[in-house]
Amino acid sequence: MTPTYDKVHNRFKFNGLHFNHDELKEVAYSLIKEGKAYEKVTGDFLIDWLNKEDHLYVTTSGSTGQPKQVKLKKQAMVNSAIATGNFFGLEPGDTALHCLPSHFIAGKMMFVRALVLGLEIDFVEPAAQPIFDYEKVYDFCAMIPLQLKYTISYIHNIKTIIVGGSKVTKPLLEKIKGCDARFYETYGMTETVTHVAVRSLESKSGEREPYFNALEHVTFAQDDRKCLVIKAPKLVKETLITNDIVELQSPTSFKLLGRFDNVVNSGGVKLFPEQIEDKLQPVIKQRFIIGGEDDATLGEKLILIIENPTDSTADILKEIQGLKTLSKFEIPKKIYTIDKFSETVNGKIQRKKTIKAVLSS
Repeated sequence: MTPTYDKVHNRFKFNGLHFNHDELKEVAYSLIKEGKAYEKVTGDFLIDWLNKEDHLYVTTSGSTGQPKQVKLKKQAMVNSAIATGNFFGLEPGDTALHCLPSHFIAGKMMFVRALVLGLEIDFVEPAAQPIFDYEKVYDFCAMIPLQLKYTISYIHNIKTIIVGGSKVTKPLLEKIKGCDARFYETYGMTETVTHVAVRSLESKSGEREPYFNALEHVTFAQDDRKCLVIKAPKLVKETLITNDIVELQSPTSFKLLGRFDNVVNSGGVKLFPEQIEDKLQPVIKQRFIIGGEDDATLGEKLILIIENPTDSTADILKEIQGLKTLSKFEIPKKIYTIDKFSETVNGKIQRKKTIKAVLSS
């Protein structure tokens, strides 16, 4: 029998204590009234989850456009939790560390997984460097790359860590290789009720997978732009057409190439900023992005924007030109610097806004 959103699993625990449906409401009110800022947000979510409505509204992060409110069915969120539990083999009584903010879908879904699957969840402040019991064994945890970067020395007792929200950089991938945990990069969005596909990253316990693999009841296709089309009837009724250009290996696996709206067409050559950024990571220490600028000859020319660099642009360009991994088309025609990137409230770079700010200054 499929669990429903109006039930709390009898093995669910929140910070060491079991609560039933009504008791959890009291906890939520207490968090709103007496809790810290991040706890108040969690209390608000729990009140929304525990009411009689069959849906709730979630705000998107705004990394690919203006933040917007998305209406999600609570049963779809339950179905997502079950799919995650089945993929990772989560069982009632398993322990989970929750260190994500409850504003967005990823943080909300950690609670839903615990409520539905009967997990014992420890909720800590969603800081850049979360503070938790480093000696306690956790079966499952979700982090953004920034959190993983700052806690890499303290995760020896976490068995499975999913990483999402932004790109996992090459330096972080190298550090992960020496860790005992199993790591998975996730693919998803608010509209798909968090992740619909994952890929294993290389560590002592796992091998690197180049392709994202679908969770149960999810299939993929491509439109005429080569962009990913998602069919996930248990999560969202309509077919979702994304702006993510992919290499489709099968109806359940794909490789992510870049965003359609980020592609730079320079002299008829289509350049994928995300792929070029991967190649540039070894020679640029600070945060940076690749973009396009209008050009009379090429239509668009490739540009590089670096946040507060310590080296001169001439030295950086020299390093870039020495990279054997770059084609001649992938070498930026111009390098700009900026003191601070435009960001979403949860720290994601707003690519279009940053490029516009640089080119209009």
